[in-house]
Amino acid sequence: MYSLLRQLLFNFPPEKVHHFSMNILRDVNRFSPVRSLLKKNFVTTDHSLEKEVFGLRFPNPVGLGAGFDKNALYLNELAALGFGFVEIGTVTPLPQPGNEEPRLFRLPKDKALINRMGFNNNGVKAIRGRLAAWRNNPKNEKLIIGGNIGKNKITANEDAWKDYEICFNELFDVADYFVVNVSSPNTPGLRELQEKDSLQKILSNLQDINSGKQKRKPLLLKIAPDLTQEQLDDIISLSAEVKLDGLVATNTTISRSGLLTNQTSVEQMGAGGLSGKPVQHRSTEVVHYIASQTNGRIPIIASGGIFTGEDAIEKFKAGASLIQVWTGFIYEGPAIAKKICKYLAAHS
Repeated sequence: MYSLLRQLLFNFPPEKVHHFSMNILRDVNRFSPVRSLLKKNFVTTDHSLEKEVFGLRFPNPVGLGAGFDKNALYLNELAALGFGFVEIGTVTPLPQPGNEEPRLFRLPKDKALINRMGFNNNGVKAIRGRLAAWRNNPKNEKLIIGGNIGKNKITANEDAWKDYEICFNELFDVADYFVVNVSSPNTPGLRELQEKDSLQKILSNLQDINSGKQKRKPLLLKIAPDLTQEQLDDIISLSAEVKLDGLVATNTTISRSGLLTNQTSVEQMGAGGLSGKPVQHRSTEVVHYIASQTNGRIPIIASGGIFTGEDAIEKFKAGASLIQVWTGFIYEGPAIAKKICKYLAAHS
């Protein structure tokens, strides 16, 4: 069914179709019978899939990665589709439009996307207000929310720690956990913050704030798949030093190797992060390396090329505690979380 719908949707610009589809879902989900039907068809009720990770109880281990619902607009709808958790953002202190369109491209032959969105979002104050209103409405769904935070494009790298602090403080009461994003390739110079000294300043400051709270929130770091072994070793060392609660592995890649899509077409799409099947193997390698080097002491949310239950199990065998989908949602459709959960339940 979805394969036919996908053929139709893929005739239109990706970003416009994304908003169009989610807005329709939001409109129909306002009707109780439709909402009940969605939950009946998409939400798993298998308690064997529940997991406790960094002090939070997840109803199932299948989450939706940051970038899909940047502005926390579709939380009820995503909960009705059966996701165990949703990461909003990336959120920056000030609103920003992101890069010029077009900035999202499909590579169907590779089951992949290229994006150079550029942290387009409404800004932390607007998103905080939206999340607070959502949490205070008893009619809304219960859902674990991760806050993926970043810096504004205009903020110099030496001042980046201030942007992360602003977002952390603003969202502290409305997010269940936080992910520091320094690994997107779409903000100039951002990946330089993955170097140990820069990271230490950002993360140590956030942990200092965290420890001063009545109840601290889990703090994670999202890393790129393009890191060298030496850089991964630095991050593992720093994770222990600043007592990170987890890592998200991985973000999109800047590599274009091994693609089936015509090279000229790929070059015309331009710069951006590649996600989907082409990053699956490298993402799993990174998860396995971190898990083996830490003896599984640091929880990992695996992201990259997860489309099926088999893909999910590959990540769990590599050492992941939870998984996130994004590009898989686009290609597999709204039943992806339910299908993965069903497979996991049958093969646990």
